[in-house]
Amino acid sequence: EAVAKVGSLAPPFTLTDTDGKTVNLSDYAGKVVVIQWFNPGCPFVQKHYENGANTFNKLNKDYSEKGVIFLAINSGAAGKEGAGKEANASAKKDWKIEYSILIDETGKVGKLYGAKHTPEMFIVNKDGTIAYHGAIDDDSGMKGPGKTNYVAKALDEILAGKKVSTSETKPYGCTVKYG
Repeated sequence: EAVAKVGSLAPPFTLTDTDGKTVNLSDYAGKVVVIQWFNPGCPFVQKHYENGANTFNKLNKDYSEKGVIFLAINSGAAGKEGAGKEANASAKKDWKIEYSILIDETGKVGKLYGAKHTPEMFIVNKDGTIAYHGAIDDDSGMKGPGKTNYVAKALDEILAGKKVSTSETKPYGCTVKYG
C-alpha cells in the first residue's frame, strides 16, 4: 500500500547507487529533494535525456546550485528492461547524469511511493513532506519535452516560499518493471 501522498511525510528509504554508495533519504533532511523513477530502457525517459532535450540534467544543473538534491530510482526487477546496476551505470555515463541512480530491484521503495511510471516525479520539501507528485511535464507524447515543466514550476514556488500551485498531475510513461 503506497503511503506517499502530497502533504504526507515522504517514506524513508536506504538504497545503493550505481557506484556502490549507500544513500538514505534522511541524508538530505532539511533540503528539497527531487526523486525521479527511472528506467534507461523506457522511451519516455529517453526523450528527456536524448536528442538535445536534456530535461533532467538541465533541472539538476539549474537547481542543485540552489541546494536542491536530485535522485533517480530504478525499481525494475532483476532481468527486466533497464534494470540492474550495469545498465543504469552505463546510462549514467552515456547521458552524463551527475546525480545518483539508486537501485531498488526488490521494488520495495517504488511500491512504498506507489510509483507506476518512468519517469514519475516526487518532490520532498525541506520539512520532509511530499510537495509534488506526478509527471515531469505536460507532454505525454514521444516528440519531446512539453511546454510546462511541472517540476521546475513547483521548485520555483518552493524556493520562493510559496505553496505549490499544481501539486499533483497525472504521471505518464512506461510502467515500472516490478518483479
